[in-house]
Amino acid sequence: MQQLTELFQYEFMVRAFWAGLIVAIIAPLIGSFLVVRRLSLIADTLSHVALTGVAIGLLLGINPLITTMICTVVTAYIIEELRSNERISAESVLAMILPGGLAMALILISLANGFNTSLITYLFGSITAVTQQDLWIIFGLGIGIAVIFILFYREFMYTSFDEESARTSGIPVKLINHLFMILIALTVSVAMKVVGALLIGALMIIPVITAMQIVQGFKKSIVVSVGVAFISMIMGLIVSYYANLPAGATIVMTSISLFALISILKRI
Repeated sequence: MQQLTELFQYEFMVRAFWAGLIVAIIAPLIGSFLVVRRLSLIADTLSHVALTGVAIGLLLGINPLITTMICTVVTAYIIEELRSNERISAESVLAMILPGGLAMALILISLANGFNTSLITYLFGSITAVTQQDLWIIFGLGIGIAVIFILFYREFMYTSFDEESARTSGIPVKLINHLFMILIALTVSVAMKVVGALLIGALMIIPVITAMQIVQGFKKSIVVSVGVAFISMIMGLIVSYYANLPAGATIVMTSISLFALISILKRI
């Protein structure tokens, strides 16, 4: 117990836990609807676009979180506009945007004379490098995302399960879809500093799939998925600290381990 309390003697670990817990709440909330909509790949797509935002921020000397939010929100809007075109499937849109975002990021990185430490922390995650300014931004966005999620939960649910029925019932489907895409973009931006651009999708999807192995019902699965994300985040941070391992990768592997454990227990 004394060793665990030792963690909180360091300010960077306190900030890491707060940032991690905020992400552990909002990531499964959005991920639950991504699974239902079968758009799990969109998190990975926007995470590659987020790298472009990071590169722009580093080039201009601006906080990368700000430029990342701008890039991901604009791209999310474009994705939804293209996706709503019946002649282009959602998979095709994502398959086009994902390499495009990565290509642009690589071009900007080359202009900045290659990788540097700041960019690598966003690529692979460095939760212990979360600054006080980052934490305030993450905290503000986390509250905003959670509030919008609660206010528009009914609309999100209807449009996710049956767009046609939602449209006939008077729900502004296009507006709701755009709002949802913006929430995805902001969640990716918030989570990137915690687990890294390459691992964001896993944190948004794996806890949701794990919850579906435990309970039935959409609302119950959302609650359980947040719990799974909480456990993964806390255990991952503790293990990464004492084993000197990358925090983001350890958190994701903890989440995968929980999924494997639940799957085995369910079969037994």
